[in-house]
Amino acid sequence: MKPALPLYAASLTALLSLSLSAEPKITTEVREENGRKATYMFIDGVKVHETDPAKSPQPKVVTPKPYDAEAAKAPATATVLFDGTEKTMANWTSKNGKKENPWKLVDGAMESVRGAGYASTKDQFGSCKLHIEFATPVNVKGNGQGRGNSGVFLMGQYEVQVLDSYENTTYPDGQCGALYGRSVPLVNASRPPGEWQTYDITFTRPLFDKDGKVTRKAKFHVIHNGIVIQDNVELSGGTGWAGPHAAGEYRKHGDTGPLQFQDHGNPVRFRNIWIEPIKD
Repeated sequence: MKPALPLYAASLTALLSLSLSAEPKITTEVREENGRKATYMFIDGVKVHETDPAKSPQPKVVTPKPYDAEAAKAPATATVLFDGTEKTMANWTSKNGKKENPWKLVDGAMESVRGAGYASTKDQFGSCKLHIEFATPVNVKGNGQGRGNSGVFLMGQYEVQVLDSYENTTYPDGQCGALYGRSVPLVNASRPPGEWQTYDITFTRPLFDKDGKVTRKAKFHVIHNGIVIQDNVELSGGTGWAGPHAAGEYRKHGDTGPLQFQDHGNPVRFRNIWIEPIKD
């Protein structure tokens, strides 16, 4: 029989267990601003898109790991969505599916075109492992959210932010690697603008009951340039824009959806994109 833990140790163990399993506390309030109503969302007491570093500090800057060419190769079980060729440009369409890939092929990369809209895969996916390489513009323009902005949308719904976060300050839940408006990355592992960067994402799709209630939340594990920045994070809700200080909620959708890249007006490039479905 194991000896009983001292009371303080048992209490500490219980608190740690509770803190690890507790869901974030989300509250909202409506404020009058310039004659209009605006919703403010708070996650564990921190305002969505909080810019005050005393309330939401910038993630610590760390040194990215060297590019691992072997790990970046698509396994035999994966579907290659883009490999730098015209042939794989045809795997993509506009967001509404009414026209062919709205982006352009530049030096073996797929580059966003200002005003063209999102690039969306023709095929649809659910839970998956995803490898993406991206580069923000080498010619730096703008700051904050206006600098090298794009996004990776799983199932066309849930965004992992793409941004030039190298010596560029913005609200932490919108910096590179954030689950937009929901989860701040653990660290800032960004490379300088123009350099190729990697995302390795493991995504588990959410499940809904017949009434549209979430029975299992989406989960993300994100590795940015070889560094874990989202460690099996359960998504507390949707990542859609719901105002300057609020994020959208979960909305029931199908079991699969397209992978989409955002056109945010910056010429961000993507290459070596492959996806591997995983069992739920």
